[in-house]
Amino acid sequence: MKILISEVIWTEGIEVLERQGHTVAYDQKWYANRKEFLANLPEAEALIVRNQTQVDEELLNHAPNLKVIGRLGVGLDNIELDETRKRGVAVISARNANAVSVAEYVMQAVLSSRRPLHEAHKGVAEGKWERSVHTGYEINGKTLGLIGLGEISHRTAKRAKAFGMNVIGYDPFRTEYDYMIDETGIVKKEWNDVLGESDFLSIHVPLNTSTKHLVDRKAIELMKPSACLINTARGGIVKETDLAEALQDRRLAGAFLDVLENEPIHPENPLLQAPHVTLTPHIAGLTEESQERISIMIAEEVNKELHGNASLCRV
Repeated sequence: MKILISEVIWTEGIEVLERQGHTVAYDQKWYANRKEFLANLPEAEALIVRNQTQVDEELLNHAPNLKVIGRLGVGLDNIELDETRKRGVAVISARNANAVSVAEYVMQAVLSSRRPLHEAHKGVAEGKWERSVHTGYEINGKTLGLIGLGEISHRTAKRAKAFGMNVIGYDPFRTEYDYMIDETGIVKKEWNDVLGESDFLSIHVPLNTSTKHLVDRKAIELMKPSACLINTARGGIVKETDLAEALQDRRLAGAFLDVLENEPIHPENPLLQAPHVTLTPHIAGLTEESQERISIMIAEEVNKELHGNASLCRV
């Protein structure tokens, strides 16, 4: 069967598909060449994407034989699920396959915000020996607040607790008996309390109409001026203009953003001029290990769907 892949996939995933006898057409930049991509869709029975390919009504109209869409990741805001359901097209995601990578990114951000070793190295390389300048702070005893209590928060909390941190969280869809609370020991609190008590606030929710600009000026005003915001979820959950103003006015100590509302970042984005902000190019879940896992997982699950076996990773 013909499978189109429009964004980066590790070779191990392609090998899985080819061993099953599928014909794989792969161009990691197809998402940016819409006209050419659409022209190749009519014969495709499966499509594998990341977050750049917009799977909308137009695309689906060009793919009458499509049976399944595999998402190399977990976010689904680039896929119009109502349209896929109308057409009976299965959508599968790589849930949990990059959770460890994202959790480690969050912990790296937490540690870097309190002891930025790269700054100390820079000083030494310049011939300085400023021990008092680079004293830093411990994270032991500090509070990590998690917005959204799913698998990534569960794994992040386990690592934070190993460092002696207190972990609190907000999620209106979780009860005190869900395992990430009951077994991980996250203390479930209300929205305002998590904002007000956190030394580090890490976001782990999908982007939808209810989470768009969830962290805005009003939310930031409830946070400690000494707090640090970390977003590895989706751009658009944080209102970037409000965050930039808060950083400029020293109403927030810092921010680590792996995702932005428009990617790549626009040269006039005010965050580029804001102090104490670290921007990374959507790499929190992008480690060699996670990408190999994701590529193999999605390839195997797509193959199941093409052979009439429902995937456990169906959305």
